[in-house]
Amino acid sequence: MLFRLRSERPAGAGLTWNSEFAPMTRLTYRDAGIDLDLYKKTLAGMQPLLKRTQTPRVFDGFGGFASLFSLDYNSRLFAKNYRHPVLVTCTDGVGSKLKVAGLMNRHDTVGIDLVAMSVNDCLCTGGEPLMFLDYLAMPKDDPALTYQLIKGISDGCMEADCALTGGETAILPDFYQPGDYDMAGFCVGVVEREHIVTGRRIQPGDAVLGLASTGLHSNGYSLARKIVFDHAGLKVNDFVPELGRTVGDALLEPTRIYVRAIKHTLQHYPIKKGVVRGLAHITSGGLVDNIPRILPQDRHVFLRRSNWPMPPVFAWLQRLANIEQVEMDRVFNLGIGFVMIVRPFFAESIQRQLQEHRIPAYLIGEVREGARGIEFV
Repeated sequence: MLFRLRSERPAGAGLTWNSEFAPMTRLTYRDAGIDLDLYKKTLAGMQPLLKRTQTPRVFDGFGGFASLFSLDYNSRLFAKNYRHPVLVTCTDGVGSKLKVAGLMNRHDTVGIDLVAMSVNDCLCTGGEPLMFLDYLAMPKDDPALTYQLIKGISDGCMEADCALTGGETAILPDFYQPGDYDMAGFCVGVVEREHIVTGRRIQPGDAVLGLASTGLHSNGYSLARKIVFDHAGLKVNDFVPELGRTVGDALLEPTRIYVRAIKHTLQHYPIKKGVVRGLAHITSGGLVDNIPRILPQDRHVFLRRSNWPMPPVFAWLQRLANIEQVEMDRVFNLGIGFVMIVRPFFAESIQRQLQEHRIPAYLIGEVREGARGIEFV
């Protein structure tokens, strides 16, 4: 913005504003990078994507200041007779997987990742996700891009039986470069106080079940991108014979959502029966960091690598940059996206139930006495 300054001033005096010389230009929000009319168009595209995820428990309209969710004890939510409902809260993002989406110009699946990262965390308490909110930030309003992102979030919420109740879209011209954006998600769930899964009941001899991942999920992408694009010099459209797909397709595979399978298992084997002892979402830090988070101080887990098939994307990444196994172990999930620690007698039954939801589950190890931690045998 240009403006005139008065030139008649004593030496050393400060500058003086004179409104006579102010320019006649009338600035608008659009001049600053915010197009309110375009923003309204973006919001209009979101509405049906939210509505398709909502049940009668969500009874406020679209576009209010806050979302309303009914906890009426007569609703279907409390059909299981919650006596002491405890709210569960989770938040997470997608991370630099968004960079791959940008390279592919494909943005309709990272919303699934966003939902998965939070609702899978919610499951680890024994809770069920109720509602989800999102935060999107981008340099300029882009209705087409926003629609793709929200569609992915809506798809994830449908898969997680979770209502998408609202969110925030921030247009920040000075914070992000053209083509960049970021997203974060927030999940609220509920669990009966007496049914909270803490891991405190894990015993020596308990079975460790590993639920298959779909690939990298949403973790380790800083290293994966360094390996693939910088070190190996590959492009997203390059076909990789050992993967049977392109680089971009392999890296953009959405995170698996385990909600329905885990809820079904917990309904079949309520926590009070002591069948399910611990639940862990395998995210950043891999198996080596996430399983110990639910172990008592005197419990040690032994895992057998040969007991589950590792998706080829991990061996491919390891070979491209000669990554040491210990580094692979602490960065990637290696084909196991969720872990259940259960009484050994019920392990096979739980595996069959998970398979009914098309989630392969493997007996990958067992619990023994020892200092809290894991090791591979």
